[in-house]
Amino acid sequence: MSRKVTDKAVVNRPARHVKTIIIGSGFAGLGLAIRLTEQGRRDYLVLERGGDVGGTWRDNTYPGAACDVPSQLYSYSFALNPNWSRSFSRQGEIQRYIQAVSQRYGVRDRHIFDCDVTSARWNNDRSVWEIESTQGSFTADTVVCAVGALCEPALPDIKGISEFEGEVFHSARWNHDADLTGKRVAVIGTGASAIQIVPAIAPEVDHLDIYQRTAPWLLPRYDRPYTTAERLAFQYVPGFQRMYRAGVYAARETQVLGLAKFPGLMRLFEMIAKGKLRHEIRDRELRAKVTPNFRIGCKRMLISNDYYPTLTRPHVDVVTDPIAEVRKNSIRTEDGTEREIDALIVATGFHVTDSPTYDTIVGRDGRTLSEVFDDSGQQGYKGSSIANFPNMFFLLGPNVGLGHSSMVYMIESQINYIADALATVDRMKLRTVEVRRDVQDAYNKDLQAKLAGSVWLTGGCSSWYLDKHGNNTTLWPDFTFEFRRMTKIFDVAAYDTSTFRADQEAVAP
Repeated sequence: MSRKVTDKAVVNRPARHVKTIIIGSGFAGLGLAIRLTEQGRRDYLVLERGGDVGGTWRDNTYPGAACDVPSQLYSYSFALNPNWSRSFSRQGEIQRYIQAVSQRYGVRDRHIFDCDVTSARWNNDRSVWEIESTQGSFTADTVVCAVGALCEPALPDIKGISEFEGEVFHSARWNHDADLTGKRVAVIGTGASAIQIVPAIAPEVDHLDIYQRTAPWLLPRYDRPYTTAERLAFQYVPGFQRMYRAGVYAARETQVLGLAKFPGLMRLFEMIAKGKLRHEIRDRELRAKVTPNFRIGCKRMLISNDYYPTLTRPHVDVVTDPIAEVRKNSIRTEDGTEREIDALIVATGFHVTDSPTYDTIVGRDGRTLSEVFDDSGQQGYKGSSIANFPNMFFLLGPNVGLGHSSMVYMIESQINYIADALATVDRMKLRTVEVRRDVQDAYNKDLQAKLAGSVWLTGGCSSWYLDKHGNNTTLWPDFTFEFRRMTKIFDVAAYDTSTFRADQEAVAP
């Protein structure tokens, strides 16, 4: 939720103009800030609602938080980290890496932290974006929205949850002051966060109920500390880390064949997952409860070595009956069973296809991004621009997400595209650029045709990958190197453009 401006000095401050404003400073916004700095551009600002860089890795500090992408892929290509401690990095280590990169490349002075953008509105007459925030007003020639998909927690609409008298918090807003030791705890959700939280807190709680709506598919987590020899090689052997990274990338990329092109190939992953399930849960009744009823890959594939074993502990129960209501100190399910609890952890994911951020961005015709998406679905062009929003680019826009590899790779591809777009605007002295509607429509028609045969649409599940129209507007349906090739150069011919008149200057209004 947006914070209100209470400082009158901030409210009354004249709008500050900069050439480019970046909203958000996770991997995406920070990466673009670094690129702009390296291009010699300093007339930009990064508006970050948090108190530091990091985005989701700053906010998600729950017990057991870790990445499910191998460490060697989860870094910028221009800032490899030879000091990763293990093959799958944990939250704190990733956040420290992001902080170190921001310091190394000298971009923190271009950030305004604790700056929550409450609205961004295009002014047709002046051809600028007008931005309101908790740190005052701004105008910009160009805005880049780098608000990630996993930043707005989705809270369940459950009767009585606001009346619960014990500790209650979302996994992405973990209350570290809450002591769960010896408590009766309930976790709602069995997604990527929940399967990390459950094994981490189970040893300290008195009883743990896990409320499962849909059972996830789990694969082995091949996580281990790097050996001393490996770490030395990463640091001192020229090219070793890049070769290692290339191997991990290539191995991950083979999954595209099953996910996006030939779903029948996912049966191999399903066999691995079923074997893991049979080995780690011997009890047939429990195993039946946690066996998914859809093709693996249809929902996000999860990796864990300790989730299933945790479910077999005597003080842990998996509840599959739907929740009817939350009471002052208990949860009642629709079968009439009431289970007393002291603390409630909500691990129900995020607003991905319906982000509240969309309500704050107002385009050329006066409609918000939410309204545009309501009318035509969540569509964009190369995940980087959207018709009706001139001089605005998006990092992690529609259909850029992945189900198999590192989002940092996709982010860097988009950074290439947007940085070239800004250079093109300067070179051609363009006042506005807006992707043509016919180009965007053709692009999305091709995307949906590719997605039609993917496991995400044929695998028999509903997921947060899909918008309310039933379209997969989240994932990229091809090899990531194809996206990299497609975004290498800004294709200005795909855009409607306007130039400055002879009596105008390309300067701040």
